[in-house]
Amino acid sequence: MKQEEVPHIFVILGASGDLAKKKIYPTLWWLFKDDLLPKNTIFVGYARSVLSISDIKNRSEPYMKVKDGERTKLDEFFKQNRYVKGSYKEEDGFEHLDDVLTAIEDKKKDKPANRLFYLALPPSVFKDVTKHIKAKCMSKRGWTRVIIEKPFGKDSASSADLSNHLSALFTEDQMYRIDHYLGKEMVQNLMILRFGNRIFAPVWNRDNIASVIITFKEPFGTTGRGGYFDEFGIIRDVMQNHLLQILSLFAMEKPGSTDAKDIRDEKVKVLKRIEPLTLDDVVLGQYVGDPDGDVDAKEGYLDDPTVPKGSVTPTFATAVFKIQNERWDGVPFILKCGKALNERKAEVRVQFKDVPGDIFSGNCKRNELVIRVQPGEAVYCKMMTKKPGMSFDVEETELDLTYGSRYKGVSMPDAYERLILDVFCGHQIHFVRSDELAEAWRIFTPLLHKIENDKPKPIEYKYGGRGPAEADELLKKHNFVFTGTYKWAKPAL
Repeated sequence: MKQEEVPHIFVILGASGDLAKKKIYPTLWWLFKDDLLPKNTIFVGYARSVLSISDIKNRSEPYMKVKDGERTKLDEFFKQNRYVKGSYKEEDGFEHLDDVLTAIEDKKKDKPANRLFYLALPPSVFKDVTKHIKAKCMSKRGWTRVIIEKPFGKDSASSADLSNHLSALFTEDQMYRIDHYLGKEMVQNLMILRFGNRIFAPVWNRDNIASVIITFKEPFGTTGRGGYFDEFGIIRDVMQNHLLQILSLFAMEKPGSTDAKDIRDEKVKVLKRIEPLTLDDVVLGQYVGDPDGDVDAKEGYLDDPTVPKGSVTPTFATAVFKIQNERWDGVPFILKCGKALNERKAEVRVQFKDVPGDIFSGNCKRNELVIRVQPGEAVYCKMMTKKPGMSFDVEETELDLTYGSRYKGVSMPDAYERLILDVFCGHQIHFVRSDELAEAWRIFTPLLHKIENDKPKPIEYKYGGRGPAEADELLKKHNFVFTGTYKWAKPAL
């Protein structure tokens, strides 16, 4: 039987929550309307709340981007939906859920049937829910796959505890630890850029690269979710997962193939060569209100009523990583992330070393290769050229691949679309393996414990600024040269 004809049941655990209404249901709708899912796919929501399918539709539709002419298709989508009310803690609810799933599958008694479970849930119930899935809800006639959202623990010990719990229930090929940054276009493009272009291979090393900066910036604060954010902070929220995953893809050696095992093996190898961070490697910041800013900007992190009084949780962090291997020895990898900054941006910036034997009176600036993840996907190379005209002066310009210009009309799927479709297909390239996770926590746990125990006061920075000046000094100290003479201009499309 063809895979697209096999019945699939996609179970959303936590169907009443924000993640489900804002991301999971909209993503399933986009995949459904584009006919990318197996034909016999049913969606089953599960939560403690009393909900109807109409309730789920009303909650999630504002995030679904439904276009004119798609109403009939939307009705078809919700006809494929079911909802089950039940507890996360008690086994009875999962017995009932299994009865519902079995009843759906029994309409196709002669066919295999596959089950996917998405844990859109707080980590406090991960163990109970996964235990009940294993005991009561595994597919009897096909495969079962479980998608787990971060956070995957808070440090090495808690992550290992969760990993050990999960590995006792499921095999590695049944588990999909989702980091949505691995579903982004330009993150997935890193491997193609590196290993599909001869021009980059000779310069992708310590002989040519001065420093690498991986940046994540948001122009807004915690906006009412400060209480949740304060439990984790910017390092756990962004740096330990999203940015470290980008670093590993950027720095890894060429895998033997595009097979998931080969790629993830190389990511683990490079992570193993990174020493744990210390306080000397980082600059920590926390935003304060800007009296001259707009309504939101006037409030600092500590002004959020959901944030504990006097909290020293960082909302900004810059950290320097060193990879102790032949390719990268001596090259600083600088990860930088923060909230309430001057722009929304995620990018990889590779700064190359100065040209040796300069003959242009010191007017040449360093070349840079920039991979812009968001917004406006692009790859551009900052380079020197002769200034047009009669003079023989040099000036900065760029070789520019802006996706919105080069690929006009091409629809860029959302990261969750790619990743959820990968789960249906059984592709694990863009998911985090348990040993990757263990290495990531090994690198960060000593620093996180030091911050929690010593409670160093983060440096204040103004809402809407670039972050603490000390972060710029850290970059300068580690061989990043900022000239301020050039800024990439997004092409008019």
